[in-house]
Amino acid sequence: MMRTMSPPKALEDLREISTEIQHLDSILSLLHWDQETYMPLGGISPRSHQISTLSALIHEKKTSKKFKKALEALISLKTGKLKIKGLSPKEKAMIREWLKNYTRLRKLPSSFIKTFTAVTSEATQVWSLAKKNNQFQLFQPFLTKIIELNQKKAEILGYQDHPYDALLEHYEPCMNTRKLDAIFGRLKKQLSALLDKILSKKELDSRFLFKKVPHEKQLQLGLLLLQKLPMEHTYTRLDLSSHPFSIAMHPHDSRITTRILPHHFMSNLFSILHEAGHSYYEMGLLSDNFGTPLGEPVSLSIHESQSRWWETLIGRSLPFWQWFYPILKKECPSLLKSIPLERFYRSFNKVTPSLIRVEADEVSYCLHVILRYEIEKELMTHKLSVQDLPKRWNEKFLECFGLTPPNDSLGCLQDIHWSLGDFGYFPTYALGNLFAAQFFTSFVKDHPDWGERVARGDLAFIRDWLASKIHRWGRMYNSEELVKKITGKPLSETAYCNYLKGKYKEIYNF
Repeated sequence: MMRTMSPPKALEDLREISTEIQHLDSILSLLHWDQETYMPLGGISPRSHQISTLSALIHEKKTSKKFKKALEALISLKTGKLKIKGLSPKEKAMIREWLKNYTRLRKLPSSFIKTFTAVTSEATQVWSLAKKNNQFQLFQPFLTKIIELNQKKAEILGYQDHPYDALLEHYEPCMNTRKLDAIFGRLKKQLSALLDKILSKKELDSRFLFKKVPHEKQLQLGLLLLQKLPMEHTYTRLDLSSHPFSIAMHPHDSRITTRILPHHFMSNLFSILHEAGHSYYEMGLLSDNFGTPLGEPVSLSIHESQSRWWETLIGRSLPFWQWFYPILKKECPSLLKSIPLERFYRSFNKVTPSLIRVEADEVSYCLHVILRYEIEKELMTHKLSVQDLPKRWNEKFLECFGLTPPNDSLGCLQDIHWSLGDFGYFPTYALGNLFAAQFFTSFVKDHPDWGERVARGDLAFIRDWLASKIHRWGRMYNSEELVKKITGKPLSETAYCNYLKGKYKEIYNF
């Protein structure tokens, strides 16, 4: 029977518990941050235990009797039917999302969480050594254990069609392998055709982009770029890591990293734009909703759409560099003084198959992601054994790009994700591109003069549009609802493929 409570005490209790959990999550994030940026190598073992213990504690709080009691007072755990009248749309959304989280997490024992985090925490450091020394055999037993744990996790959580679906749900709840196979199948076909067409054209000369730029100079350029972006700089900071990433503890504390490659200074700048996009999302969440699902990102696909938006749709656009190139040229006169803007723009947008995903051009980037998705599915269903992974990787890479990695460090060891246990994560990178391009079509309708404004250095209106359309809502809407709300259409590969075809037809004159 429905009953009215104003304000619902149970709702206050849920928010209080969830805020405590969020603070613990923030501490856990700081441990990961320290591990990736500052921690000495000898601290791997104790840090693994710290992360494992804290992860288990957080899981216990999320599935505690106290949390269950408060949730059960508001909604039926079996049917999802609300028990209280008079709730606002925001409150209903919070309860709905809390129930989703609880239903999923209560299936996983704390002992499993503790084991999983302990293994992956140690595995990340072993992976780093294996990659550095090109020793897949060093990482192999850890990866075997991680895959076994993910297979067990899928069985515990349950699935209908494919074990991969149970893992994918954590990163993008609106997707499954059936939907992905259809979208990625069409996307792969169009990207491969576009790539072949571009490669038949005369290769662009971009050698000047790979001249050595000193470490300190690159760091200076990165800080300069970040300073000129329209964000609250007291809420963020820039550090260095071996693999660029972002991490957020609160809308007022969102941190990013970049990496310095001596002979690839543009990688640093694009990494900063990418991670800044993530940071914009985190800082755009309403601080009043902190500790509730409405203070959390929708999904990793939507999160990735924000980073790719700033890195590619804005950061690789001609208007952006009409503004920033004169600034960059002034900072690097010896490198760029004889390079006109048009050549610079065409050069960093050069399309050529590469070994490394994070350095891939826009046309081939999603093919790197689809390759990983296909391999992950094979690993999860025992179709592929870990010991055969390097060989399988090289076979598929040759099929997709016409290249064979010379070693495993540039092949199957290049990404950190598997050491973290993040099976199901990779598809969100490609989905992020699709969401971003589709969102961008609506943005252009709202701001047809966007290019002229960006060319003048006006970027704040872009941040504000994203904040009002996406960031402020948290998990009020799922990703499918959000894309329909903004664009009026369900997600597809169409907008992304049209964007790429239009852009590279102009660059390569075909």
